[in-house]
Amino acid sequence: MGRALRAATVASAAALVALAVAPPSARAAVPPRVDLRVLVVDDGGPATAAITSELDGAGTPYTTVDLTAAGRPVITAGFLSDTVSGRPRAKFQAVVLPSDNPFGAGSTEMAALAAYETAFGIRQVDAYTYAQPSVGLNYAQTGGYLGPLDGVQGQVTAQGAAGDFGYLKGAVPFEDNDPYQSESYGYLATPLATQAAGASFTPLVDAPIPGSTERGVLVGQYTHDGRSELVIPFVYNQYQQQFRLLARGIVEWMTQGIHLGADRNYFEVQVDDVFLADDRWNPTLNCTPGDVDCPIGTGDDTDPVRMTAADAAYAAQWSKAHGLTFDFVFNGGGSEDWKSDHDTTTDPLANQLIADKNTYRWVNHTYLHSFLGCVQDVSVVPWRCQTTASGAVQWVSTSDITSAVQDNRTWAATHGLSLNDQELVTGEHSGLKLLPQQPADNPNLASALTVLGVKYLASDNSREPDQRQAGPAVTVPRFPMNVFYNAGTAQEETDEYNWIYTSQAQGGSGACTTSGNSTCLTAPLDPATGYASYIVPLESRIDLGHVLGNNPRPHFLHQSNLAEDRIAYPVLERVLGDYAALFAANTPTVNLRTSDIATELQRRAAWSTAWKGGDVTAYRIGDTVTVSAPSGVQVDATVPSGTRQAQLLGSTAFGTAYAGRLSGWTQPGLLQFAVSLTLPSGAVPAAPAKAAANSPAALAAPVGRLPVPKGVAVAVPAGPGDSKRP
Repeated sequence: MGRALRAATVASAAALVALAVAPPSARAAVPPRVDLRVLVVDDGGPATAAITSELDGAGTPYTTVDLTAAGRPVITAGFLSDTVSGRPRAKFQAVVLPSDNPFGAGSTEMAALAAYETAFGIRQVDAYTYAQPSVGLNYAQTGGYLGPLDGVQGQVTAQGAAGDFGYLKGAVPFEDNDPYQSESYGYLATPLATQAAGASFTPLVDAPIPGSTERGVLVGQYTHDGRSELVIPFVYNQYQQQFRLLARGIVEWMTQGIHLGADRNYFEVQVDDVFLADDRWNPTLNCTPGDVDCPIGTGDDTDPVRMTAADAAYAAQWSKAHGLTFDFVFNGGGSEDWKSDHDTTTDPLANQLIADKNTYRWVNHTYLHSFLGCVQDVSVVPWRCQTTASGAVQWVSTSDITSAVQDNRTWAATHGLSLNDQELVTGEHSGLKLLPQQPADNPNLASALTVLGVKYLASDNSREPDQRQAGPAVTVPRFPMNVFYNAGTAQEETDEYNWIYTSQAQGGSGACTTSGNSTCLTAPLDPATGYASYIVPLESRIDLGHVLGNNPRPHFLHQSNLAEDRIAYPVLERVLGDYAALFAANTPTVNLRTSDIATELQRRAAWSTAWKGGDVTAYRIGDTVTVSAPSGVQVDATVPSGTRQAQLLGSTAFGTAYAGRLSGWTQPGLLQFAVSLTLPSGAVPAAPAKAAANSPAALAAPVGRLPVPKGVAVAVPAGPGDSKRP
């Protein structure tokens, strides 16, 4: 990234001729074809990588030009556009640059891009550039600010809220997770008081300038010379909350609200072991009696954690009050065992949960939570797979797996619980491979799933983050929440947390080292306050990051966390509260059940394979979008409200409303070979009027060299006089 010096000739008539397209007056009779693909010019820095990750996650096709690669394509008029069947074609609907001009002064590539953007009304994102007059801003050294932005409170402006950032409620807080390290860096500057003739600058997101009553730009639209740039004068990476909040708006702005792919915020919580009692953490033994992590001879837990009827009633009230439907992943045999242990014919917990059964979704977790992989030898710690005399692994049989699942179905039917029998969560995700003891799936798992008709099988995202096939089923990776299954109180949770995440010298297991692990502790947490002060904020931030990442994978915790101190609720309330403070009502969290999550992941995988393999053709001509994909591959798109899908006869509604747009999956109608979407009138904004070239901006006093912010590929200068390159 470097200081951009703009050539006044880049939008000249000569450049338009070089593009081999007709001038605007001639093009009026023949609307150009604009391919739905983004051009990303990448310098290897985190800002362009962040935008690329957003496009990838949403399924928005793009082409990358790697500026660091030898033999890379040269950006010319022919690279950007051509003519198809006599119609001018723009090969890219938007351009992402690492800065306002990464090619240097007098670059023919930048001239070609500028002429292309002017000719076709294509928008450009400056992923990270410094505040300077050539992007419509004053230098930050002139009444502005340059430096760390940790903890800055950004705000969507009225213009941003009325446009592509209207899905946000207003606040755009910058993370400040580590008081000892700078996490973000950038420039806060005001727009030029007097812009060049015909140019304008519209702040879309801003923040207070320290030591000033003015507000500096964080994101703004600079319109000039018949072009529009989205100016972003701060550096970021794909994981930071401030980028995740703005990512949707960046894409909507540059594509003018018409693009392939979609971005939604998902939050689904599954509660395992419902009706069971979970073994309790022992702070003296630093293990869980009754589980396989305790030394042989420790004995069973005599005081397990199990929800009460009051806990169940609270869960129903909480779920309704917070608008979050739990998936209760249940083991019916746990209720029968409780009745047997207590010599009674009724289970108050089961009675309450069944009375509220329609408040939840129910998922089969097998009858008694049996381990369904290899036959475990628990005479040693850690456990190992039992083997035959010849050394062959002994596996849980097909019939035992089938019985464990079918018995739970029978229990559910007896008690009036509605199930989707295609969904299954095995105990500890067993049956699937489990390293290091069991490096392969139980070979009997596939046949059992076939007999049972299971198509969607839960897996542990921390072990297997990718969806895969397991016999006839596909896996649904779930995020394990760091609220432990064996803790019913905040103090138990904190004690176990300290054991796992502190050094031996501090009384911990020593399994965690601070090197490369952000969850390792430098000192033990206070047992009385550590859960609320440290674990809840950290876990909720991690979970909210998943929500903001367009990731439909569910989170899971355990019934023990809804019992006693009910320690799950503070985390969930923090996630929901933080989310509600950030997003407008038109952008709610999406809560899917297991089978729908599996289908979403399958569709995304097929769509990604298709567009990355060059098997998708998509373009807009006027107010019509046409998309063709391989047979059986559903098309994902985001378009303005009012868009309809053309059918052989008439049209039908397209997608569902989300974040001020319509989005969703679709496929060609009857006897059609492509998806055809008709945009509402006025959905495609006219290109900005061409103005006279900018007059040279006055240069401010030279400034000293600034340090390179961590993660930035090339340092941008602070202002005039700082022209060195690292």
